[in-house]
Amino acid sequence: MIAQNQTIRSLFLEGPAGRLEALLNAGSENATHAAVVCHPHPLFGGTLHNKVVFHTMKALNSFGFPVLRFNFRGAGLSQGEHDQGNGEIEDVRVALDWLDAEFHLPLVFAGFSFGAAVGLRAACSDERVKNLIGIGVPAIPVAADTEAPRTYTFDFLSDCGKPKLFVSGARDQFGPRAKLEALVTAAAEPKQLVLIEGADHFFEGRLRELRETIESWVRQVVVKEVSL
Repeated sequence: MIAQNQTIRSLFLEGPAGRLEALLNAGSENATHAAVVCHPHPLFGGTLHNKVVFHTMKALNSFGFPVLRFNFRGAGLSQGEHDQGNGEIEDVRVALDWLDAEFHLPLVFAGFSFGAAVGLRAACSDERVKNLIGIGVPAIPVAADTEAPRTYTFDFLSDCGKPKLFVSGARDQFGPRAKLEALVTAAAEPKQLVLIEGADHFFEGRLRELRETIESWVRQVVVKEVSL
């Protein structure tokens, strides 16, 4: 594992609905990949500063990857308005475009909850993204105070042959075990599902286990690909 670079760059990405607030944790000079981490539902208070997002960033950054976090439209200092997960797919594509132009490296996608639901859809079809991490994937309808329950569909995963890690808490209120196992079963290989015992949707008290799970998978799958 590589010592983490403590340099953090604050920037704005030019998105289709206006500027998107972002933070970049710098990587090492010999980085093999660059990564993006997407945050949970903004109508539930999700931002790039979310604890799960932060620990995911730290896990990826520990391998020397530069890691970009950004706020979806309407969250934090990002311009625009929440678009029910539709325009947010374009926000993810903007982040992937920026990472590709900045580093010219294979990309790793990671997203938590809402960030996984919209981000996996953008990343699966993007040939620049080589590896995918879905954390707390919402497998049942989710509702915010200002919208009707939203059911996220993951049918596209059946055609997504990239290495995929799914990590959820065994007590995730938005991802019951049976629903989550069915979702992952329908996804194309290669894939891995890890359920962290005792953890809820937000991995309260289990963030260390979450980080270690991501690090183990990256070491075995992502970094191993480079050394072959």
